[in-house]
Amino acid sequence: MQINYVLVVAMVTYILGTFTKTLFPNMPHKYIPLQNIVIGITSALICYFTKLEPNIIEAFTLCFSATLGAGGMHDLVTSLSKTPEENKAQEKTTIS
Repeated sequence: MQINYVLVVAMVTYILGTFTKTLFPNMPHKYIPLQNIVIGITSALICYFTKLEPNIIEAFTLCFSATLGAGGMHDLVTSLSKTPEENKAQEKTTIS
């Protein structure tokens, strides 16, 4: 994997993340995986059409794994930084 993929995914994540936070400031966290999928699709298409990756399947695989992995790492870090009481309170509001 080249650094070009990282730059494309980072820029698309920044732009779409800023766009989402501006338009929908109170969006629930349960929609973050959907946002990561949109970022993966957009990044893969950019990588394919700019000829960074000539194979579209590999472009989708790399970009999806990068965005979903980053989203999973973010969830892991935020859940580990919270106390067990905060995690239980968040689970109750998510289930409701």
